[in-house]
Amino acid sequence: MKILVTGGAGFIGSNLVDQLIEEGHRVAVVDDLSTGKEENIHKKAEFYNIDICDAKSLEEVFKQIKPEIVNHHAAHANVRKSVETPVYDANINILGSLNLCQLSNKYRVKKFIYASTGGAVYGEPKQLPANESTPPEPLSHYGVSKHTVEHYLHVFHKLYDLNVTILRYPNVYGPRQSPHGEAGVVAIFSELMLQNKQPTIFGDGSKTRDYVYVDDIVKANIAVLGDIGNGEIYNLGWGKEISDMEVFLAVRRALRKDIEPILGQKRHGEVDHISLDHSKARREIKWSPEVTFEEGVKKATQYYAKLAKAEELCGAAKV
Repeated sequence: MKILVTGGAGFIGSNLVDQLIEEGHRVAVVDDLSTGKEENIHKKAEFYNIDICDAKSLEEVFKQIKPEIVNHHAAHANVRKSVETPVYDANINILGSLNLCQLSNKYRVKKFIYASTGGAVYGEPKQLPANESTPPEPLSHYGVSKHTVEHYLHVFHKLYDLNVTILRYPNVYGPRQSPHGEAGVVAIFSELMLQNKQPTIFGDGSKTRDYVYVDDIVKANIAVLGDIGNGEIYNLGWGKEISDMEVFLAVRRALRKDIEPILGQKRHGEVDHISLDHSKARREIKWSPEVTFEEGVKKATQYYAKLAKAEELCGAAKV
């Protein structure tokens, strides 16, 4: 199939593109490289350096490749910055997504898969793990913008019969996650500890998230490629809470370091506790996470250690 992946130079998107090409699909990537890296893009993918807010350029891509499936990962995903600059966040996450919705309808795309966020959409649920019936009460502009697009997609599905599947992600981690953003604590902690620096935990370390390894998230996206999950929302998660301190200790064990964290002030817009019930995904799309947290952290830290070694050798070669 011909598949257009937005955000395909980013962490999750590029891992997905690799698997799609491995399975024989023709893949086009749209990414403005604001956070993604061109080196992440599979050499067999067609790459378009385009901002999803640029509707005219985006339409040229649709005309050229005529995608059968759109998998939408491009987003402004910085929770803290979304609180500081909500208009910037909305322009990308809402208006950019609307461009894709309209073009997908105009060019009769067979399926639109949307990467949403369970971590930010639900806010602070009264009961955990949250399921798809849990009322969304986002605490950040990022959560609001992602949830708003879900509503638009529901309308496109109802009014125009655009087949839509929404995947609400937990905290995803693994290879290619940037250690330089505000999210991705496994990546951030790994890079700092490899430099023998103390990572900062914002809060007292008791804040919890549901962590799923990127390969499992890719499998969920593959699972809904066909005529399955149309008009549905699926939570992806273990349904287990892991605290910031537990993440820190797991990374420290994997890297065999003797480093203590710095405890900083909790950041605005961040929820205290979240985990996602994936029972519906297990029943309907036959998806469940497989990579345990300890196993995933081990794989991730090996990746960052290898990167650090390569950078060290590169630096030494330049001297």
